[in-house]
Amino acid sequence: MKQITFTQLIVLSVFTRVGFFIFGLYQDAYLLVKYTDIDYLVFSDAARYVANRISPYMRETYRYTPFLAWLLVPNSWDGIWYNFGKLVFMLSDIITGAIILSLLKTIFSGKNISQNKILLFSSLWLLNPMVITISTRGSSESILTVLIMSSAYFLLGKQNYFLSALFMGAAIHLKLYPIIYLASVFIFLSDKGPLFFKVPFICNVNKHNLLYAAVTLCVTAVLNLIMYQIYGYEFLENAFLYHFKRLDHRHNFSVYNIVLYYISTIGAQSSLKGIIFPLEKLAFVPQFFISIVAIPIVFAKKDLMSCFFLQTFAFVTFNKVITSQYFIWYIIFIPHILARLSHAERWRRHRGLLNLLLWLLSQSCWLYFAYQLEFQGRSTFDKGLIYSSFFFFLSNCKIIGNLIEDISSCIFP
Repeated sequence: MKQITFTQLIVLSVFTRVGFFIFGLYQDAYLLVKYTDIDYLVFSDAARYVANRISPYMRETYRYTPFLAWLLVPNSWDGIWYNFGKLVFMLSDIITGAIILSLLKTIFSGKNISQNKILLFSSLWLLNPMVITISTRGSSESILTVLIMSSAYFLLGKQNYFLSALFMGAAIHLKLYPIIYLASVFIFLSDKGPLFFKVPFICNVNKHNLLYAAVTLCVTAVLNLIMYQIYGYEFLENAFLYHFKRLDHRHNFSVYNIVLYYISTIGAQSSLKGIIFPLEKLAFVPQFFISIVAIPIVFAKKDLMSCFFLQTFAFVTFNKVITSQYFIWYIIFIPHILARLSHAERWRRHRGLLNLLLWLLSQSCWLYFAYQLEFQGRSTFDKGLIYSSFFFFLSNCKIIGNLIEDISSCIFP
């Protein structure tokens, strides 16, 4: 059987995205439910503001770095330029896939994984309908994935810690959550150079991990300072602080959805709010402990990419707000996980398929009740949506446990 080549895979991924994009134009023009994501309208409005030298935060619900609005200024021009941002996101998708493939080749070189399998695993990003749909609808997550995978590539593929830190700092500026990877990289680099001092039970401190942390944080700080100098406190409030206190209860898969719903409906002086509000704030405790402390300590030195995946999956699972775009955050690591598990026992590979089915089933249950609520006007919040959120959460917890066992069996002697 003739094997597909890298060029053929890229060409196929380009045509697939173009097909989704064209269908999206048709759906927006003729169907009741629009294809384009509401966030894309927000981006475009913000781009129009900055093109006219007005703050992008004049656009209500713009909660991103102004750099994104600057990048999408062509969206504010007439005609087909409105779709400029979607093309940028689609291109970023493809670049991410190319980096994934290159990194897989580097990490698994000489480990009895064929070129055909490497291409197959990479296609799980490049030809993934969820990934393609999210970028062609106008979500900006693919810009973030380029930065994260570029950081991983220079760290693991080129051992260029400085460039890796530059990309990581830019990623943290774009969205705050990649800062969870800094703990893992710090531990990963702890054996890569002469010891300065030792942190008991965690890692050694040397020039490499100190430099990496310093460069990452400096890049983030400089970018934030530039934006603060231009836009002031409204930049900090909308790009960062808002995400610590957001109370989105619509389109939210999270198990905390019910808490956020009641916070949004009860009065500010209600005695219930005094009970619920601390519970909502405590949501960060298990999330941070698992994703920033426990997982990096156990996995960072053994397999950094698997560590990134587990961190991200746990972070999203325990987050107060979960939307479909958040799944992209850990899907970028799925090709590596499958390559790592490709030589696992057969029953573990079968369990991986069951994990996928469980994830899809729990997500589908939630989407069914959400559709009934949003589009059919039926009251399903108390009758189904809450239970499906718990089902999704527990399913993800089970998947995390299974993956920790399976990955450990492959990377620990």
